[in-house]
Amino acid sequence: MAEDNYSTTQTLTRRQLRDQELLRVSLPAAPVAVRETREVPKKPEPPASWGRRVLSWGTVIATPLLFIAVSLPVNLFYATSDFAPGIAGGVGPGAVSGSQSFTVASSDSLEGGVQRESWSVTSYAEVLRARYGSRNFSYSTTGAGTIRWPFPTAVPISSGFGDRVAPCRYCSSNHRGVDFTPGSGAPIFAIADGVVATSEFGGGYGQYAYIEHEINGQTILSVYAHMQRDSSPLRAGERVRVGDFIGLVGNTGTSTGAHLHFEIRINEEYVDPFAWLKENAF
Repeated sequence: MAEDNYSTTQTLTRRQLRDQELLRVSLPAAPVAVRETREVPKKPEPPASWGRRVLSWGTVIATPLLFIAVSLPVNLFYATSDFAPGIAGGVGPGAVSGSQSFTVASSDSLEGGVQRESWSVTSYAEVLRARYGSRNFSYSTTGAGTIRWPFPTAVPISSGFGDRVAPCRYCSSNHRGVDFTPGSGAPIFAIADGVVATSEFGGGYGQYAYIEHEINGQTILSVYAHMQRDSSPLRAGERVRVGDFIGLVGNTGTSTGAHLHFEIRINEEYVDPFAWLKENAF
């Protein structure tokens, strides 16, 4: 029994080991599975893709052609005689071309080329001048009475109440007063009894004064603007009588020349001072 065990577990010799190794190498390897690959057929491109390609190339080609077409003059491929036979050969009274005809006076015949009709444009400023530039600002005054004009004698008026051509960049085209132009330094007088509401210098009115009056049960505000600086002795709250000195005609504030800008406001509403004075003043 012991001998059997020994023979079973006996160690192999080197030769036996080498023979086993050679035997193992000579045996064929297990077959390896090989997957067969096939080329997938390419799907045909849909018609829409072809359409987009054609459209893109068409755009590339058409763009420069369109630019050239619009750059050419209309009459490039026409001879003068085809385009304007009357001009090329001379046009006289009763000339006929094909099925169309026209008649002109001999003095209107085309000589030396095309004659263009003249035309003009009337600006808004010209319309205003035509409408308001011919206003009649004539008036007369006695220099007496409880309501008077701001000057003892009639003086020129350069601009009336309402729409007008603005005389300067910052001047109003909706004139809310009337402009008297007696000359620089002319004395200005109160139109009626009242109380000085404001008398100061500043803003577009320059040197100005507001006087409140009670006339026929209405609160009337008279405004005197663009006077010479410091020419008015008035102070707020001071009472004035008709004909009292207000100041001197000047060119202060937003103004283009020496004048008195005069306003009348009734219950805080602007009214035409020229019309109001003609109705109420003496």
